[in-house]
Amino acid sequence: MKRSQINAALREMEAMIREYRISLPPFCDFTPEQWQSLGHEYDEIRDCMLGWDITDYGQGDFDRIGFSLITIRNGNRAMADRYPKVYAEKLLYLKEGQYSPMHFHWFKTEDIINRAGGNVLIRVYNSLPDEEIDRESPVTVKCDGRCFTVPAGTQVRLCPGESIHIYQGLYHDFEVEPGTGPVLLGEVSQCNDDKTDNRFNPPMGRFPQIEEDEPPYRLLCGEYPEAKD
Repeated sequence: MKRSQINAALREMEAMIREYRISLPPFCDFTPEQWQSLGHEYDEIRDCMLGWDITDYGQGDFDRIGFSLITIRNGNRAMADRYPKVYAEKLLYLKEGQYSPMHFHWFKTEDIINRAGGNVLIRVYNSLPDEEIDRESPVTVKCDGRCFTVPAGTQVRLCPGESIHIYQGLYHDFEVEPGTGPVLLGEVSQCNDDKTDNRFNPPMGRFPQIEEDEPPYRLLCGEYPEAKD
């Protein structure tokens, strides 16, 4: 992705957050210049990959496959003695036409919540013992205190305020329902690790390759400089 495209996507997400009067933690406003002078008191942000994020799943087609997000809080299972939080929280922003590909998590369970905007469609499948997609068996779905069963491959519609529980091994993808407008999603989950806990089907990446065509508006969560002593 070009840096200009990333900058525009982050500004667009910020605008929707402001529209719905959602307040972000202070570190979401740090500029790249500020990060150059910050010390070890902000190591939790660096080590737990808090802050702004972009994914195009390595496909180079962000307007079709990908979305913008912010990790607001998280632990770190590899450094649990220092960061013992067992939970995470994110905000995700999807425009119409964007798509998050089919995947499951080995460790993480999560609730995906439609916080504001249009409707989101979440397709669900069970997984087989060999970790392939089970395209036959019905799927148990849990939404806002309701437990029900749907055929494999059903798209569950979440209107603003509604949520779905995604349990370990449950394949899911998601996209905005056409004609309903961009969506701001919340994610509340166990500790998040996007480097090791995503099983994409078919396999693909998670983080973009960046072409620097202009200065960064915000640093992404994997770009923070080392702490100043």
